[in-house]
Amino acid sequence: MTSTFNTQLYSLSFAAFILREIMDHPQEDETPQSRLKQVGMMSILYIMNQGHQALTISNLVEITKLTRMGVSEVIEPLLKRGMLTETFVKNSMGRGKARQFEIAPEIFEKLRAFGQSS
Repeated sequence: MTSTFNTQLYSLSFAAFILREIMDHPQEDETPQSRLKQVGMMSILYIMNQGHQALTISNLVEITKLTRMGVSEVIEPLLKRGMLTETFVKNSMGRGKARQFEIAPEIFEKLRAFGQSS
């Protein structure tokens, strides 16, 4: 039971951290709507990450039902903020390149530090 509780607590900590980081630190020319979309996207990315799903544009399009451009518009500010890292991998057909994202390790380091200090 403790393990489930810790997992839930960690998920809540992640959500609270992301919410504060995005909403309390607006970027230049960024709307409140854009920040809310970023919070939502980070929540989806976290769930995908926990489920060991590849964080790719194609997977995000499939899950969110947004267009590729719509996903990219939300991802770009997260890359700029340093919340995501980006690499290029072979696409699912083995030809060409696909963008793959990872939640920045620094976010998890900050959350671990927070958990140890409480």
